[in-house]
Amino acid sequence: MDFRAFNGLLPAAERAASVAAVPYDVVNSEEAAALAAGNEYSFLHVSRPEIDLEPGIDLHDDRVYAQAKKAFDKLTSIVPLRLDTEKNYYVYRLVMDGREQIGVFGAASALDYRNNIIKKHEKTRQDKEDDRTRHVMTLRSHTGPAFFTYRDNPEIDAAVAAVMKHPPYCDFTAPDGIRHTLYRTNAAEAVKLAELFAAVPVMYIADGHHRSAAAARTMMECAPVNPHHTGEEEYNFFLAAAFPASQLKILPYNRAVKSLNGMAVSDFMNRVGRSFRIDEVAGRCMPERSNEFGMYLGGKWYRLTPKFDTANLGVIDGLDVSILQDNILAPLLGITDPRTSSNIYFVGGIRGLGELEKMVDSGKYQVAFSMYPTTVDQLMAIADAGAIMPPKSTWFEPKLRDGLVCHNF
Repeated sequence: MDFRAFNGLLPAAERAASVAAVPYDVVNSEEAAALAAGNEYSFLHVSRPEIDLEPGIDLHDDRVYAQAKKAFDKLTSIVPLRLDTEKNYYVYRLVMDGREQIGVFGAASALDYRNNIIKKHEKTRQDKEDDRTRHVMTLRSHTGPAFFTYRDNPEIDAAVAAVMKHPPYCDFTAPDGIRHTLYRTNAAEAVKLAELFAAVPVMYIADGHHRSAAAARTMMECAPVNPHHTGEEEYNFFLAAAFPASQLKILPYNRAVKSLNGMAVSDFMNRVGRSFRIDEVAGRCMPERSNEFGMYLGGKWYRLTPKFDTANLGVIDGLDVSILQDNILAPLLGITDPRTSSNIYFVGGIRGLGELEKMVDSGKYQVAFSMYPTTVDQLMAIADAGAIMPPKSTWFEPKLRDGLVCHNF
């Protein structure tokens, strides 16, 4: 695995808390504008540049990418953002609700991505690839990290722990209560980590498939126009943060459905009952194990458990999201393609079951389903098999912040 140290672009330590921002793809324009309001240092001015242009502008308008470049140059000047003179790894510690997650920022190889040494489990969309590639090429910087995981490695853990004995570069708690701490390696520590990561056979994309695909496209655009291309240029690498698998927290990705596909509630319940045992529960139904589902309908919560055998289902068909899709969403509710259907909305588990109740009680949605989270082992097994997960199978928390470290090329 080629996961190397690099010259990171970092905000001045005293302003890191003001610069660091949630990823561009977990907020819409209105939410980004609200988060960045009154904060000229927020990296959302770079990652969601439309917030500084007229409302309603096409997100792929030339002016949006020009504004991103303008904002990036401004932050580089006023924060300032400084390029490290030495190649480093950057250890990144996040603490959410008392739970610690520690990873390493490094420069991942776009060639490793193309050769499936960096393994995928999702399909990418052309329009999103196009957007990220243009953003990266306009800024000549990877400003948001791809989120990788790898099978636990005690030697890497020990090397990372040694780095964390130094005073941190920055340490702050964001408004959402998540603590972020960043450490820089010294030269000897960087050499040691490079040796250890070189022995890691594969890494897995936990989140950031479009960032990774855009990085591969960036390499393919830059290499042909460089007559002296060697493969060592920075455009051959991209920003990633890699975490050991045991530390990751996957939350459920719940579902809310607008209509019952023309059925009365009683008809829908009868049809669900052909394949699932239905038990009404007091209070909210958060599934406690795989192959168990919560359903909120008509102001009541129900627990659904399959009547059919799930033990012999394949690696994809046996996922809870697949069981729900194949036995309720598609055959009963007409949601044959959840990627494009306007009848379904996906709700990240961080928003809780109260959000599902609110959506259904509003009358805008008729039924909602709470899910048991996909596991990291399932994610790895699917990626190892070269298979693709159904859409919206995983929701990782906490989210990595944009702007803490950038990778210029």
